[in-house]
Amino acid sequence: MAAIIHSRAEILAGVEALRALDPRLAALHALCGEPPLRRRPGGFPELAWIVVSQQVSVASANAIWARTRAVFDPFTPERLLAAPEADFRAGGLSSPKIRTLRALAQAVAGGLDLEALASCDADAAHAALCAVKGIGPWTADIYLMFCLGHADAFAAGDLALQEAARLVFGLDARPKPVEFIALAEAWRPWRGVAARLLWAYYAKVKSGPGAPVPDSAAP
Repeated sequence: MAAIIHSRAEILAGVEALRALDPRLAALHALCGEPPLRRRPGGFPELAWIVVSQQVSVASANAIWARTRAVFDPFTPERLLAAPEADFRAGGLSSPKIRTLRALAQAVAGGLDLEALASCDADAAHAALCAVKGIGPWTADIYLMFCLGHADAFAAGDLALQEAARLVFGLDARPKPVEFIALAEAWRPWRGVAARLLWAYYAKVKSGPGAPVPDSAAP
């Protein structure tokens, strides 16, 4: 059974484990404090929302999602599969996102249980989601981390995480996803909590200039 983050208790357990595993993360925790829980419900609508929200501003994503949900009521795989393209266009969806939502609806109607992926290990769940045409690694990992609470899911392709790692670990450039995955290997089975620590540091950097690098974090 995969470790699942349900509450702050699991976050704290992960932080304590990471502090013992990696002194750099201990320093990051000392600087940023407890990372936020950031949990959302799982299921078809939530994964669809992640797809819709990609590569657009928060305001645009919210507007498109509100229009899309108004068109598709109920928001079910069967409703999406039966819909003409005009229905999707009425919500303001782009062609790639329409194709992805249709592929996702087809996969779920065909037996993909999005909530049952919580019982798989993070790598197997990641592979199952990425098998759906249009669902990429970032989308899969964000769903696993924040909708299912997978403690070991890790969004190695996230630019904010990459930038935080560059700053914290004194890297010459943002790590590429394959490099980042290798770097994070030592943080198993709590990579999802390590990601939350790095996001917390990135938020501190974005909130004002001159955020310090944690003592003992950079080489």
